[in-house]
Amino acid sequence: MPTLLRLVSLLLFCSCSFVLASCATSSSSNSYYYSSNTNYGERLPQHIDTGNKRMVLIDPNVHAWGAYDSDGSLVRAGLATAGGAVCPSDAVGESDCRTASGTFHIAAIGGADCYSKKYPQPYGGGLMPFCMYFHGGQALHGSPDDIVVEDNISHGCVRMQIPEAEWMVNNFAHVGTKIVVVPYS
Repeated sequence: MPTLLRLVSLLLFCSCSFVLASCATSSSSNSYYYSSNTNYGERLPQHIDTGNKRMVLIDPNVHAWGAYDSDGSLVRAGLATAGGAVCPSDAVGESDCRTASGTFHIAAIGGADCYSKKYPQPYGGGLMPFCMYFHGGQALHGSPDDIVVEDNISHGCVRMQIPEAEWMVNNFAHVGTKIVVVPYS
């Protein structure tokens, strides 16, 4: 009997482990998987021509951002949630919220107290800590982990984890830093 009990326990353990592993790797439009162990740098080029200046690359197709030093080497990367083709429900009157693609430069930088003047509608006030505006009202900024996901669902900004946005503002970016947003595929 003890052998049978051990066998049943082992089968239950293996079954539960398989189910958990399957859930962790599954993805659908209503469920997101985020792992702090994901190496987002593997999704981006390791070296690019930056014109001998620091640059931030945003790729909404692979949900990643990368910071490149002046010699074009990737120095840090992370999860990026860009704007969606379908706008969030509070974007009244807007039909496409994709982040603008192209080459831009950071025009303004804010600290931990940065906030949206537009969202949530109608009065704004949504927190955007460590914001870096690069195209009109679009910015790279920190957001709580539960809304920094592997999908394009923002109002047009590029969401990053708060510690990553803080690092970028304090150690990498400055007004004038080049931002390149890859076109959506």
